[in-house]
Amino acid sequence: MDLLCSLISVYFIVLFARIILSWFPMQPGTPMASIASVIYQLTEPVMGPVRRLIPTIGMIDISPIVVFFGLRILQSAIGC
Repeated sequence: MDLLCSLISVYFIVLFARIILSWFPMQPGTPMASIASVIYQLTEPVMGPVRRLIPTIGMIDISPIVVFFGLRILQSAIGC
């Protein structure tokens, strides 16, 4: 149970990093682009399906907010 709680906490950080990185343009081939690529690969399996279910509002993608709430609900349900 503690491992799952820790993994969810780490995922929060990775998801937050994805949000921050989405604000900046990335040039391919740079070290930061490599880091962003890994972060996107880690978060897309969760973000992709949520993004398909929930449309953007204007130009704002609210799927990270939904994922944050979902993870928080999961943490509460398992007692983290």
